[in-house]
Amino acid sequence: MAGSSHGHTPAAWTGVIISFIGFCIAGLFMVAANPFGFWAGIAVVLLGGVVGLVMKMAGLGMPKESGELAAARARAGQAQTTS
Repeated sequence: MAGSSHGHTPAAWTGVIISFIGFCIAGLFMVAANPFGFWAGIAVVLLGGVVGLVMKMAGLGMPKESGELAAARARAGQAQTTS
């Protein structure tokens, strides 16, 4: 995946950071035995996914790869392995 820059977009980074903060909130309140705080943290985790999706739809994510580009990538990969 490193060769394709998978996930190296503002949408991906923002969604993951928001979700990580929500995970930390939920974990903290789980230890504190506070159900309301736990569910608030889970809501923040889900919010991170929504924010990432909205940012991707706004053009800040990785565009879908066309069939032609995928075929060219496959041919290039085969050429490297047979050399």
